[in-house]
Amino acid sequence: MAGWAAARAFGWSHAAGAVFGMSLAVASTVVLMRMLVERDRLSSRDGHVAVGWLIVEDLFTVAALVVLPVLASDSSDAQSLGSALLLAMGKVAAFVAIVMLVGTRVVGRLLERVAGARSAELFTLTVFVVALGVAVLASELFHVSVALGAFFAGLVVGQSRFGPQAAADMAPFRDVFTALFFVSVGMLFNPNLVVQQPALVLTALGVVLLLKPLVAVVIVLLLRSDWRTAATVGVGLAQIGEFSFILASLGLSLGVIPKEALDVLVVAAIVSIALNPVLFRLVERWLPKERGSAPEEEVPLASTYAPDAPGAAVVLAGYRSLGRRVVQRCAAAGIPLCVVQHEAIEALEGLPPGVAQIYGDPGRPDVLAAAGLGQAHMLVVADMPLVEKMQVCRAARQLNPRVEIVGAAMNDAEAAWLRDFGAEFVVDALDEQTEQITRAIRARL
Repeated sequence: MAGWAAARAFGWSHAAGAVFGMSLAVASTVVLMRMLVERDRLSSRDGHVAVGWLIVEDLFTVAALVVLPVLASDSSDAQSLGSALLLAMGKVAAFVAIVMLVGTRVVGRLLERVAGARSAELFTLTVFVVALGVAVLASELFHVSVALGAFFAGLVVGQSRFGPQAAADMAPFRDVFTALFFVSVGMLFNPNLVVQQPALVLTALGVVLLLKPLVAVVIVLLLRSDWRTAATVGVGLAQIGEFSFILASLGLSLGVIPKEALDVLVVAAIVSIALNPVLFRLVERWLPKERGSAPEEEVPLASTYAPDAPGAAVVLAGYRSLGRRVVQRCAAAGIPLCVVQHEAIEALEGLPPGVAQIYGDPGRPDVLAAAGLGQAHMLVVADMPLVEKMQVCRAARQLNPRVEIVGAAMNDAEAAWLRDFGAEFVVDALDEQTEQITRAIRARL
């Protein structure tokens, strides 16, 4: 509303004000996620609330991308406009239904076949082609934006059991596209606008840096959340990003907003993104720790484990001969277990009931996080070459410094390497009865 009012005050149309206001209201999920990851707050309660808020914003923006072309059409009366709007929404509904109902089955089976080929390059290429293919089909067959098509392609891949590995494989592309996004923002910057329209620029910055955070803080506090959560959400919203430019670019191509509106958004994005780390540091200084909570103490894992606790108590990396014996022992003892396996995916089909499974490279922190290592008490590293075992230990320590690591070594030299990479317990990988691993697990759980 504030963006719309500002646009109207500067002589823009109602439609231009609406698009400009929505663009100022949408924060960048990419920027927020990076800030939370750098401060190790992504898995915290305030991090969950902030990310959830922005995901809802993104969904509303997706709906706006569907409605905007219809509202900008040359429909002469309300009846024809309503028919066009219903037709557009019907196409989107049909696309979503086909993608979610048919795509999940087709994509899941396709990725399973590709994973069976045991080629990391082919798997990555397949995920990339699926994402681009769904996006192009959305645009060509259903006249849906490419961005919306790519969004639902990600949902389809993420719902399959190959989602964690696909996300890990796409991480380099995500980083590259993020860098290109910031490069493109810099290239769009028009310094003359700051001199020619200082009032408009300051108004936009006031909405993004002051009004949005203030409204968010008030709403979160009214929902009876604590100050840390309210401050995190408020600071997280004090910037604009990719969806703002998508909305503005679409509005510009449809002739709804003037060129200077996009220039103002570029300035607001540059300033707000640059100030966002500073604002987060100020919040951390103002709220150094959660109010009403005692300082966190190191609690022995044996005293915190409960058999009915959610998630897996043990994460197993590697599922061959040794891994199978570990699974059988844990399943018989009723210990919650999650198996992470990157090769021989057909072997995972024979897991005992109740044992969770994740397809992916356990040397990737994203895959271990999907397996629940952040909350697990123990990681068992078995059935893989030494180099991969060391990568798993390093990724596990990066994700959860308190997790107990049990490494299976083939010889004394391998045992020494595993200890150097953080394994507290090193057992004999040739122990056919897995007595050493079983004792290590029971001793800690």
